[in-house]
This record gives sequence, structure tokens and C-alpha cells, in this order.
Amino acid sequence: MLRVVEFGESDLILHLLTPETSRLTAIARHARRSRKRFAGTLDLFNRLRITAVRRSGSAMARLEQATLVESLAELRRDTARFALGCYLLELLGRLAPEGGARADSRRLFAFTLSALRALDARSPDARLRVLLELRALDALGLRPELEACVRCGGALEGSEEVPFLVAEGGPLCTSCAAAGEDALGIHLGTLRALAVGLRFAPEQLGRVALSGPALREARLLLSRFARFHVGLELQSERFLNEIISSADLPAG
Repeated sequence: MLRVVEFGESDLILHLLTPETSRLTAIARHARRSRKRFAGTLDLFNRLRITAVRRSGSAMARLEQATLVESLAELRRDTARFALGCYLLELLGRLAPEGGARADSRRLFAFTLSALRALDARSPDARLRVLLELRALDALGLRPELEACVRCGGALEGSEEVPFLVAEGGPLCTSCAAAGEDALGIHLGTLRALAVGLRFAPEQLGRVALSGPALREARLLLSRFARFHVGLELQSERFLNEIISSADLPAG
């Protein structure tokens, strides 16, 4: 479950992530009026087994049945876990395609399930937030280039800091960089640490080393990169920033 919206007097509109179609929008008729129908199932983070019917030409499917398969209870008990979980769901809800290719849908669903389970197992810090945000963009097929010049594909050498162009999705080498371009200055060590983070499963991200300055750079980079693709500030982002603030970043 990515999102639940009340509709009319008794219905719910649901935004779901499925391993077959990526994002799916469905309406649950009379779900708010009946205590027995869908009882205890239609809630954020829940993993469900559903039966849904979509008529030809209809924008929404009709949810016929939903059974609770897995409930990640710790995500609702801990404020930091809940805040980061909501941010990830909103990011996925905005960027996941509806009716995506099956292989891509399965990869995105597998990432989402493993990320939420990792959050259910441990309270997050600023480092886990950055790395899960990066892994989410990667699962969506939108991750930034981290290891080569985004223009020529050449190696990043000769400087400790390189310009990173958010609109182009990656860093520039010395030869391709031009004066006056609106770029972020990012250290190569930060990009390399993020590249390492892509090699680990969400539950293993505690192994990735990010120092205080590198973590600040990474957080700024990914925040701007995600907002560029979404096009606006997510509602959950401000709350998450208050819960996992810059005060949580280690010094040095």
C-alpha cells in the first residue's frame, strides 16, 4: 500500500505497488462503511494479496478482495521509521509508472519490500536515509551517474571535487566542465561511497562508510536530484527533515 485517499461517502481510492504492473490505482467500494469488508488490511506499508478487476477503458481497477500477508508493525511505532517509510512510499507513488514492464515492476517491488523490512528492523539515521533514497531512485531506473562523466563517459580524475549537473544526471570531467554552469561541487569520495551503496542490499547498508562532510554532500545531491524528477517538494519530506535533521549528521 502506497497511499489511501477517502472518496465520496464510503469509498477509498488506493495506490498500490504490484510486482506485475508496478503502480496500480484501485477503488475499494464501501470500504469505509463496512467494518468487515477489508478489515485491518487497507493501511500504509501493508503487504496484501488482492483480487482486482479493471474494465476496458477504465482509469481505475475495482478492488474485490484483499488479504493481509505482512504487516510491518515497527514502522508505525517509531517516528523516524514511519517518517522515512512515508517518504519512500510517496517518492515511489509519484515516480513509479503505472503498467510498467514486468521485469522492472518485479525489481521495484522487491526493492520496496526489502527497504521497508530493513526499516522495520532498525531505526534509521541520516546515512540510511541517503542510501535508501539512492537505492529507490536506482530501482525506479532514475539513479544518477556516479562513476563517469555524464557527457563523454570519461573517467573522473585530476580533482578532489567535480561539478555535478542535476539536470543532466551526473558529474563532469575536467574537459567537459564549462564556466558558469549551475552545478553542485561534489567530492569524488562522496560519489564513490554512493556507488558502493548501490552494491549492497537495503538490509546491508550499515556497512557503507560515509563521513560527516560526505554525508552532507550526498544528502544535498540526492534531495535536489529527487526533487528534479518529482517536480515539487513531497509532503513527507519536510516532516522527515525535522525527524532526521542535520543535527543527526556526524561531525568530521
